[in-house]
Amino acid sequence: FDALDSFRVSRVVVASRNYADFASEATFDIKKCDLHRLEEGPPVTAVLTREEGLHYYRTMQTIRRMELKSDQLYKQKIIRGFCHLYDGQEACCVGLEAAINPTDHLITAYRAHGYAYTRGTAVREILAELTGRKGGCAKGKGGSMHMYAHNFYGGNGIVGAQVPLGAGIALACKYFGKDEICLTLYGDGAANQGQIFETYNMAALWKLPCIFICENNRYGMGTSVERAAASTDYYKRGDYIPGIRVDGMDILCVREATKFAAEHCRSGKGPMLMELQTYRYHGHSMSDPGISYRTREEIQEVRSKSDPITLLKDRMVNNSLSSVEELKEIDVEVRKEIEEAAQFATTDPEPPLEELGNHIYKNEPPFEVRGPSQWIKYKSVG
Repeated sequence: FDALDSFRVSRVVVASRNYADFASEATFDIKKCDLHRLEEGPPVTAVLTREEGLHYYRTMQTIRRMELKSDQLYKQKIIRGFCHLYDGQEACCVGLEAAINPTDHLITAYRAHGYAYTRGTAVREILAELTGRKGGCAKGKGGSMHMYAHNFYGGNGIVGAQVPLGAGIALACKYFGKDEICLTLYGDGAANQGQIFETYNMAALWKLPCIFICENNRYGMGTSVERAAASTDYYKRGDYIPGIRVDGMDILCVREATKFAAEHCRSGKGPMLMELQTYRYHGHSMSDPGISYRTREEIQEVRSKSDPITLLKDRMVNNSLSSVEELKEIDVEVRKEIEEAAQFATTDPEPPLEELGNHIYKNEPPFEVRGPSQWIKYKSVG
């Protein structure tokens, strides 16, 4: 029993004493949502337990670090092709997930890495998918835009096309009489697509249990919302569908608004529209430096005043739910996890050519798929 052991014991004692000093929960005032066709909206206060706070913090920090690692791997040309990063928007995916059940459904556009993680995919599988490796969540064949998990339908590359698909999933929920809902996400850039308005119409007529969620990060590619839309009140654009506009940088706002919308959908009242006002720190995709249509000062201002992780951290520390030291320990653990995942994603083998025809359909009998030339045939496996 040497000095080092003595130090370890004393550290454990101090740690346990500190944890006992923390509050178990705290109540916070949150921003009131703007309402459309609603008498009442989500609450303006939210309770956060210490356990929830630590979980949200770790999840958001993991997504942030995963995206920064993806940026690095892309610049090293280990990740190729399309790649749209989610850093800055973490409160959206983590807040939504905190308010729904694992049995509920979610479909989104191509900025999908955060949702793949909150829906249960491991970081190593996400990064391996980005690097096109066998251990990726879509076996290395989907890449950045096409990630899937249980009750998570991607990752879709065609602008706005996931919205009618989401309504179809909601129709299935209603048809099978399950107490399930579908969260259908799209960006402000997709909000002017005709198919979205067609979908609103059917969803309202059939009272589908669907929450239409516009992640408004203020820029569709390089075009600001003011230049792209005659009306930037996206939460009102379902017209006959009730809507709420939410602070998408505050995880508690997102969570409470989603609980409110989910209850509305489950009770048979039909769809609801949610606009999450958020911001992306990176450009639209990795080919966009992100500063030709907005200033570095603008990005810095959002980072300093509205960062979702900093906001949660300050609330937890200032209300004795955690300490700066404890959250720093989480940061260290997260960095280590991301480094290990990146190591896997860069050493795992690529899928063999023989598997090119596999996984076209699920649970189908095997059939022949033509290979790179007409003389080569592959056997499809479901």
